[in-house]
Amino acid sequence: MQITKTIKSISLLAVASGLILFNSCAKKEDAFTNRKVSFNSDWSFYLNDSIVDKDTIGNTTKWRTLDVPHDWSIEGKFDEKSPAGYGGGALNGGLGWYKKSFKVNAADSSKVTSVIFDGVYKDSEVWVNGHYLGKRPNGYIGFQYDMSPYLNYGEKNNEIIVKVDNSKQPNSRWYSGSGIFRNVWIETTDKLHVGQWGTYITTPKVTAEKASVNFETTIQNQYAEEKKAVITTTIFKEDTKVTSVTQNITIGANANQTLKQSAEVETPILWSVEKPELYTAVTEISLDDKIIDQYKTNFGIRDFKFDLNKGFILNGKQVKIKGVCLHHDLGPLGAAINTRAIERQLEIMKEMGVNGIRTSHNPPAPELLDLCDKMGFIVMDEAFDMWKQTKTKYDYGNDWDKWHKKDLIDQLLRDRNHPSIFVWSIGNEIPEQWNEKGVEIAKELAAITRQYDKTRPLTAAMNPPVNMNIDAVTLQFEKKDVSINPLAGSGVLDLIGYNYAHQTYEHHLKNFPNTPFIATETTSGLQTRGYYDAVSDTIKKWPVRWDLKFTEGNPGNTVSAYDQVQTPWGSTHEATWKVIKKHDFLSGMYIWTGFDYIGEPTPYEWPSISSYFGIVDLAGFPKDVYYMYQSEWTDKTVLHIFPHWNWKAGQTVDVWAYYNKADEVELFVNGKSVGKRSKKGDDLHVIWRIPFEAGTLKAISRKGGKVVLEKEIKTAGNPSQLKLTADRSTIKADKSDLSFITVDILDDKGTFVPNANNEINFSLKGNGKIVGVCSGDPVSHESYKGNKHTALAGKCLVIVQSGDQSGRLELTAKANGLKQATIVITTE
Repeated sequence: MQITKTIKSISLLAVASGLILFNSCAKKEDAFTNRKVSFNSDWSFYLNDSIVDKDTIGNTTKWRTLDVPHDWSIEGKFDEKSPAGYGGGALNGGLGWYKKSFKVNAADSSKVTSVIFDGVYKDSEVWVNGHYLGKRPNGYIGFQYDMSPYLNYGEKNNEIIVKVDNSKQPNSRWYSGSGIFRNVWIETTDKLHVGQWGTYITTPKVTAEKASVNFETTIQNQYAEEKKAVITTTIFKEDTKVTSVTQNITIGANANQTLKQSAEVETPILWSVEKPELYTAVTEISLDDKIIDQYKTNFGIRDFKFDLNKGFILNGKQVKIKGVCLHHDLGPLGAAINTRAIERQLEIMKEMGVNGIRTSHNPPAPELLDLCDKMGFIVMDEAFDMWKQTKTKYDYGNDWDKWHKKDLIDQLLRDRNHPSIFVWSIGNEIPEQWNEKGVEIAKELAAITRQYDKTRPLTAAMNPPVNMNIDAVTLQFEKKDVSINPLAGSGVLDLIGYNYAHQTYEHHLKNFPNTPFIATETTSGLQTRGYYDAVSDTIKKWPVRWDLKFTEGNPGNTVSAYDQVQTPWGSTHEATWKVIKKHDFLSGMYIWTGFDYIGEPTPYEWPSISSYFGIVDLAGFPKDVYYMYQSEWTDKTVLHIFPHWNWKAGQTVDVWAYYNKADEVELFVNGKSVGKRSKKGDDLHVIWRIPFEAGTLKAISRKGGKVVLEKEIKTAGNPSQLKLTADRSTIKADKSDLSFITVDILDDKGTFVPNANNEINFSLKGNGKIVGVCSGDPVSHESYKGNKHTALAGKCLVIVQSGDQSGRLELTAKANGLKQATIVITTE
């Protein structure tokens, strides 16, 4: 169709709601905060047939009003025949349209007004008032369009239209989501301003006494004449001014100029994972003694290196990277970004002892990086899951030639000031890694990366860097029959990135005597929360081989939650961590994965629709192995026993305990000791095999004969009541904030019922809405966007979002035959 004709046929007055008036910044101190304002509210949306691309809209099109970020795929039904496949979560893509009507203050007619999209999945095209602004195939990178030449100023409306085409499927190996799934902004600046992602801050020399800080600032002059301006950059620590530097510049008409400045910070407060201290640089541009632009950049001061023998060194201290890989979806919220949802994920990871995040396998939302800066995570920022050679029929490989350079540069410009980022990854399990063409591409990507940032090492996630028969690893090393992955051996990379192959880690210094180690992806252990096989000390490889259909497994597509099931390319959780913790030169690891995610339901296919890899399930409930890591990675005192204690009389049950800060654990059944256990050698858990006897299972950890911790699990009766627990009982009334409410099913004595699977119905009173329900069950086909959900292993989650008014939100949960429960959330 002819898009221009279609755009013009749509009335600019079609959207009565959503009229936005943008005001110029009057106050000096508000200039940088008001330079960019949210453009998320009151969009209209229309979805073409999700299977057949009709690519038409017109005056009769039925639109619905919504706020972005928005993911339309998560609103659909799980579909066995979805073109996205079970790898894509069995949810459909399609082609969607967004439009929004807005006004622009007449006083801004002499300014530059741009629209900023943090991410649109995928193949987005944008028009304003019928004028084509551009296209961006990559769904994960942000982009900006100058709308100024096409805007109406004053009382006349403007209309922006966004076409999002996610109809060509499959285009991802995991669930991508569809739509304007990240934040949208309007930016208004003087014609002389700091450019998009226009600051670059480095700290080349850091000591306890002093840190040098270098600034490179790109100034953009869109005036038709030369301008003489004053540029002042001021460093703040919270609200306290630290230092500033000022410089005069002359910039030509319609030109860009990069200004270099430097300053020193006395006795700097260093950024670390324990204390992620941040500074703020405020860049001001003045014309004729008037400040016309302010631009704020957060940064951190830290010194680090990857050492061949000592691993990762941060501020002179050896730090083991204890990381996880995360996909971009937020479980039942889908791919629509929400800052509080990301923060909750990071809080759960931090509680486990995680200090590192790998952005698998694409540029993340800016909010994730902001939170990692503030919360203290060592981030590996990854650009691509494929290069020119595709992994699925319609993926980014089809756009590689035209777009990869632009996308990589934009990611580097956008992200390079974040102190949490310590590593750039130029690719994940790239097919071309095994040939010289891949080396050629890697050299190009490395040159681009180093052009825009020389302060961080470069890696690629290779599977594996040592090309060998993993099953004969010892024999091969004895014979030295080892070949090096061409990409790993090319000398292009600053760090050798290992995906799996943990058996080879100890030999890294022999194979790569000049390049430090990083485990970019590890483990791939599999579990269903709350399900346990009868025998726990056998290791199972599911599937048997990555390229063979899995025909075995458990009833209901379950996987034992003992740490005993792994993929053939991976390991159990304990196996890889035992190797990593043993050697200083092994800088650290990123586990696949911190959270379950939608799609890629290894080892099963349909009816499974989400992954089993997570240490935490899709709802955010920890699986048992979470506490193994917590006992190893934190200073918390840990004693965790499992499984539950509801079995058949006389059934043999394996009881595991993860513990720390103790010499032994003694287990009791109904007050009778069944023995003491202590970890031997490199053990990470202890085990008892005992017959089930209803009652109380109790564990006591001791050190030097003194009690450290006690934990009990009781046999539960029939489900009788519901218990609601909110992660936060007070949230902001900003139409975005969330309260995550856990539903536990209890018996009449208040004991948790671990095998309950009741369907729970939810209702909400007040100015807010239910935006997600989930149990963490990888096989559930219930909508995440409904008002009911079936519990898994006694638990369910409901997510409540605030409206724009202060008050009370009253959530009620009901289930047939159970006593209902109500909880109140305050919004303010």
